[in-house]
Amino acid sequence: MKLALGPVQYYWPKDMMTAFYREVAAMPVDIVYLGETVCARRHELREDDWLALADSLAAAGKEVVWSTQVLLESGAHMQAMRRIAENGRYTVEANDMGAVGNLENRRPFVAGPHLNLYNPAALDMLAGLGAFRWVMPLEMSCGNLAAMQRVMPEGMQTEVFVYGRLPLAFSARCFTARYHNLQKDACGFKCLSYPDGLEVRTREGLPFLVFNGIQTQSANVYNLVTEVQRMQEMRVDVLRVAPQSSHTGGIVDMFRQVMEKTLSPADALERMKNMMPGSPCNGYWYGEPGMTWHG
Repeated sequence: MKLALGPVQYYWPKDMMTAFYREVAAMPVDIVYLGETVCARRHELREDDWLALADSLAAAGKEVVWSTQVLLESGAHMQAMRRIAENGRYTVEANDMGAVGNLENRRPFVAGPHLNLYNPAALDMLAGLGAFRWVMPLEMSCGNLAAMQRVMPEGMQTEVFVYGRLPLAFSARCFTARYHNLQKDACGFKCLSYPDGLEVRTREGLPFLVFNGIQTQSANVYNLVTEVQRMQEMRVDVLRVAPQSSHTGGIVDMFRQVMEKTLSPADALERMKNMMPGSPCNGYWYGEPGMTWHG
């Protein structure tokens, strides 16, 4: 079983991003996903910057994967996606079917979590197009994953999102800009002010959602550290941790120790409590409402 670090979902300044990936080079992760997956207006890092980061991480022994944007809204977005798909140097994670079409039978790719692969027929189709690894949809339960594992296409790897705020939806409207009474195309790059997203609370003051530009996330933090042994028994190949603005290294260390059985899941969860930006949840894994915690 390998440990992966997913793409940064938030808008961080370039200096913060480059410093973060210098730390990632020393983290006990096997795979690192790079790239802007949320909003094309986020230009702190350009394509050459991403490639430079990829080169440095590859030199540190990491398997580097370049992720494509999830929601494409213009011809310029399509062109950027095609350049990533055709980069020729690094494996690509396809996060929409347009990217799949550009990668089809050209080179092996990762089928990202936003492709909604919920049944064996869909997974067989992606395998036929060249996918060698798929990321389980975030809402899928462990029971459904087990059923998928029993009929996996030959050579297909399974990756599970095990930690982070859940990316629930994407919209053509920018919620962060709207919060500041700004138009999407004149947003002032307000996302830079929220390194872990903009928390939204209910009238009762309870955390509900997080706005991250055009992306809506869960306020609670999905955490499957107590399920690592079960996933090992199910022969899951890769566990994915989502980056956050602080304590990412600590979270990664906890998962690595649980994977290697040098730390109990209960102790890892207890140590993580002060590292998480919100309360834990794992409801989807049990086929329950996602915001719940099944202890």
